[in-house]
Amino acid sequence: MMKGFLRTAIAIVALLGALPACTTTASVPQSSGYASNPQVQAFIGEMVSRHGFSKEELEKVFSQAQRRDDILAAMSKPAEKKKPWYEYRKIFLTQSRIEGGVAFWNQNAAILDQAEKAYGVDVQVIVAIIGVETRYGGNTGKYGVLDALSTLAFDYPPRSEFFRGELEQYLLLARAEHIDLLTTKGSYAGAMGYGQFMPSSYLRFAVDFDQNGKRDLWDSPMDIVGSVANYLHEHGWAPGATVTMRANVTGNRYESVIEKGLKPETAVKILRTEGITPSNPLPDDTLAALLSLEQENGPEYWLGLNNFYVITRYNHSPLYAMAVYQLSEEIRLARARMQ
Repeated sequence: MMKGFLRTAIAIVALLGALPACTTTASVPQSSGYASNPQVQAFIGEMVSRHGFSKEELEKVFSQAQRRDDILAAMSKPAEKKKPWYEYRKIFLTQSRIEGGVAFWNQNAAILDQAEKAYGVDVQVIVAIIGVETRYGGNTGKYGVLDALSTLAFDYPPRSEFFRGELEQYLLLARAEHIDLLTTKGSYAGAMGYGQFMPSSYLRFAVDFDQNGKRDLWDSPMDIVGSVANYLHEHGWAPGATVTMRANVTGNRYESVIEKGLKPETAVKILRTEGITPSNPLPDDTLAALLSLEQENGPEYWLGLNNFYVITRYNHSPLYAMAVYQLSEEIRLARARMQ
């Protein structure tokens, strides 16, 4: 079992009458928070009528939820997404992250092998995603999830509908898994645990891989690894299949292929007629997308195959998916050299 997974659990389930209530701390002083916000009052009403929550308990919870201006600032300009590939890559393809991946793999080899057999997802990719997301659990987030989701649901109009939905899912998740609404920490967007699952993904894709009756993405190595593997499995991962490969381009017809996006929909046979040649042989009927990644001396071109697209379902950025892929390869090679 990994070191560093154990933390102090603080969770008190509050129940009023026969209605199921959310998880919260007991007898806490009330402050203004979000409870008096008309949007929040309407939201509370929906949670009561739709899911049977206690109005009084939700008002107590939201009285302690605080607007976070630093979250709004971070959401308005996420740092990594504005970087070109050659700078973005340097954030994740570091020696310490590669060595950390080898250590994580070695410490959890039996669990990772079990997850690979159960879900058909390559071990190196499971490890790399956890490495990119949280440095193997070293940074699972410093923001109160309730504060983050409340701030974005009610004070961030560009995506308020999405985050209102995630807030609803968070309340349901807390009730189902006995997660403390007021103390749980995550990212500025409300993502949680080693794999940084949003509440809706936690509810839908997290698994109780250790079969102890709870899906724990902070302290259970089996649940953490199994949940990342299940997420990729559910999105169509093909075990052992090529993820991506370099491509050479000629002319300018390839630009229209790039514009089609990340989903692999064009057969390699057609790509060749557009001036796009894979660096290694691929069957003519293989479906691919074409990516352009900015290097210091100009763009380089890659074919994104099915498994690359699956990684983008975890995070919709092609830079993210390429970082995961390249980190996974570096971890695999480094571990092989050690053995």
